[in-house]
Amino acid sequence: MEQRITMHIVGGNSRSRAAQSRLVLSMGHHAEVYSDLVELLDRPPHDGVIIASEDALADGIRDLLEQLADGGIWIPLVAAREDPALEEVVQAIQVGALDFLTLPLTEEELRRMVAHVHTDAGRHAEARRRLIDARRRISGLSKREREVLDWLSEGCSNKAIARELDISPRTVEIHRANMMDKLGASHAAEAVRVRLEAGLVAKKRREAAAKSAAGNTSAAPMFIEQVLIPPRTAR
Repeated sequence: MEQRITMHIVGGNSRSRAAQSRLVLSMGHHAEVYSDLVELLDRPPHDGVIIASEDALADGIRDLLEQLADGGIWIPLVAAREDPALEEVVQAIQVGALDFLTLPLTEEELRRMVAHVHTDAGRHAEARRRLIDARRRISGLSKREREVLDWLSEGCSNKAIARELDISPRTVEIHRANMMDKLGASHAAEAVRVRLEAGLVAKKRREAAAKSAAGNTSAAPMFIEQVLIPPRTAR
């Protein structure tokens, strides 16, 4: 028997939400309906999958994922819209959505999404958890500690960082120690890993990729995916 999934339906008009809910229930799954994103954030779900459409997507998938992260919501996000453009679907997946559905929702479309959830949602949710945790830890850094982390991610030594920030190597050591403590990192590689899991990219890599993308537009989507989707950690 197929595992029952809780689907949190948010956005769109009441008729659309009701139709999605009826279909979800008819297929043996559980539906939770929210009038808008504010209501969802007020009752943050901790399991299942979010199906967001229309006004919930008004500011884009990236902004919606940021709001969910700020609310401590890490479960997978599925976008839904009538006749979505291919470019919109590709961009949504690249910035972190698990899937993109076409409305009005059909049984075939929902079964496809459920299969995707069963095969990939666990890894996706774990990546979301790591991203939220990493961003929360990095947000606790002071401006100078963040600068030290940025340059450390470039592979710079304490002396090189001191030259870049125009401070003494001893001051860099102090900021670095405080930064490591706040991130809960026992060594530099772990601090850099936290930075990567937060979806951040080293300054020089960003500049190089942007320059490359300017001359090769086909490379841009891959760059976006590498930057915004947290890397899988080896087990």
